[in-house]
Amino acid sequence: MVTGIVWAASVFPEQKSFTFNDLCTNQRAALTVLQMAGTSRHDREMVMNAKRQLSACSDPVERLRLQCLTRGSSGIKGLGRTFKVMDDDNSRSLDLKEFLKGLNNYGIMMDKKEATELFLLFDRDGNGTIDFDEFLVTLRPPMSKARKEVVMQAFQKLDKTGDGVITIEDLRGVYNAKYHPKYQNGEWTEDQVFRTFLDNFDSPYNKDGKVTKEEFTNYYCGVSASVDSDVYFILMMRNAWKL
Repeated sequence: MVTGIVWAASVFPEQKSFTFNDLCTNQRAALTVLQMAGTSRHDREMVMNAKRQLSACSDPVERLRLQCLTRGSSGIKGLGRTFKVMDDDNSRSLDLKEFLKGLNNYGIMMDKKEATELFLLFDRDGNGTIDFDEFLVTLRPPMSKARKEVVMQAFQKLDKTGDGVITIEDLRGVYNAKYHPKYQNGEWTEDQVFRTFLDNFDSPYNKDGKVTKEEFTNYYCGVSASVDSDVYFILMMRNAWKL
């Protein structure tokens, strides 16, 4: 069953802290407490490093990436949510006005000239818009080959049908919804727990209850940025997904 930091972050996506009873529903879940503490420490270190690098960085794409990372491993995903709100016509693309407004609403410190230059870098075909998904893929922090491989192993374990997409049906028998407190108190059904779990990985533009390889990788690029050591990241993934 899913344990470790993945279990905690997915089961309680809005919760800032966890009680012992929340986490320790069995012996394996007790490990979650230790994993969460370690990952939080790495996240804090990443934030501090991003702030230091930002002061000396001049590349506009890297500056935006670093500003997102100063908000933690979910910073880029948070920018994605903000842009979703800005996309008034649901075109899955952003014009300059939406782009500038999204940066401002998310609190990105960038003057209009720099932001406009950044927009033009992403507007490769010069049609006045940028593709939302391409933009986020470019922003996400790079991962080493070893990290990509273990992320794909986790994806393949969840993708029971092997069709390249994780669905609720794939999760049955892999993710134990019965440990979720909202299932235990009768507020949610098992399927609602599964859907909430999938929404954590899903694209902010397309929360359809299906998670593609790209969406899964995007999520873990953010997590990866908070962990300096390949060995620790791989160990965390193997423990979390029982690989």
